[in-house]
Amino acid sequence: MESTEKPTDTVGTFSAAELDEAFAGFQRTVAEIAISGDWDRYADLFTEDADFVEHALGTLRGREEIRAWAWKTMTAFPGSHMTGFPSLWHVVDAPTARVICEVDNPMRDPGDQSLITATNITILTYAGDGLWSREEDVYNPMEFGRAAMRWCEKAREHGNLDDAAAQWMETTGAFFARPRSKG
Repeated sequence: MESTEKPTDTVGTFSAAELDEAFAGFQRTVAEIAISGDWDRYADLFTEDADFVEHALGTLRGREEIRAWAWKTMTAFPGSHMTGFPSLWHVVDAPTARVICEVDNPMRDPGDQSLITATNITILTYAGDGLWSREEDVYNPMEFGRAAMRWCEKAREHGNLDDAAAQWMETTGAFFARPRSKG
């Protein structure tokens, strides 16, 4: 199988400690962005020519495509209802300049104090100077869709279903609805 990843001249040039430090900075910035909603800052964490592999949508090429994707995805339901993106664990692979982590994607309280979330595996390739040259998110779209639909159902039960979530629930979300029992 041929790799579509572009070669990088930074492979093997960062220590595990440097990668850990860079990842800690990445996580701090993403936590701030989750609060501020400034998705430009997210795109600015990547090199101008970075690749972002999004399995459901394909590969985004360059910082500006990443920026457009981030704004579109994270300001619409269900992304707009996610409260943070903390790493549950991570490992560094210094020879490949990569950090691999599991990211939690919790949604805000639908009205009953329940925690609804889905996780993904993220593979980041470090380019130096606090910038990343590649991100690949590996996730199960069905898990994310079902979590979003559970959120909508609970929010509706508690009178907290906003217009954006209701529209998603009736369109895209209909695919993730649980079958209703007959009888």
